Amino acid sequence: MTKTDPSVSLTMQFKELRMPTFRDQFAPVATRAEAENLSYLDYLSELTTLECRVRRQGRIQRMMTRSQLPPGKTWTTFDLTRLPLGLRRQLETLRDGSFLDRRENLLLFGKPGSGKSHALCALAEQLVLSGRSVLFTTCSLLVQQLLIAKRDLRLPKLIKQFSSFEGLVIDDLG
Repeated sequence: MTKTDPSVSLTMQFKELRMPTFRDQFAPVATRAEAENLSYLDYLSELTTLECRVRRQGRIQRMMTRSQLPPGKTWTTFDLTRLPLGLRRQLETLRDGSFLDRRENLLLFGKPGSGKSHALCALAEQLVLSGRSVLFTTCSLLVQQLLIAKRDLRLPKLIKQFSSFEGLVIDDLG
C-alpha cells in the first residue's frame, strides 16, 4: 500500500474552503515549524493568523473602495498644526470611532478653505482602516440620488444601502 502525499489533498481542500492563505502557506510554514520545533498548535496559530491578516486587509481594501473617499485627503497629508490644540485633541479622540457606536452626529463648521473636508476625509479614512464602514458623499449628490431613487420607486432599497454603513460623511451642506 502506497502512502499518498497529503499536501495535494490539503491544497484542494483549502481551495474548496476558500482559504487561499492556508493553501499557499501551509507547506512553507510547516517546513519552518518543523525546523523550529513548533507545536501543532503554534503551527496552526501561525497559519490562522496569516489567513486572518490577509482577509482583514482585503476587507479594508473593499471598504476603502466602497467608501468613495476622494484620493489624497488622508490623515498623513492633513496639516494638524494649522488647527488649535483643542481641536487637534478632539480630532484625535474621534479616530477611535466611539461616536459611531453611540450614534452621535458630527458637524464641522468653518470658513471656506479651512480644511473641513480634508479633516472629515482623513477621519473617515482612519475609521475605514480600523475596520469601520463609511460612505463619503456630497450633499448635492446625496439629494440627487434620493430624488432619482424616489422617482424610480427604489427609495427603500437606497436607504437600506445607506444604512449598511456605520458612518455617512456628507460634505458641503451649505
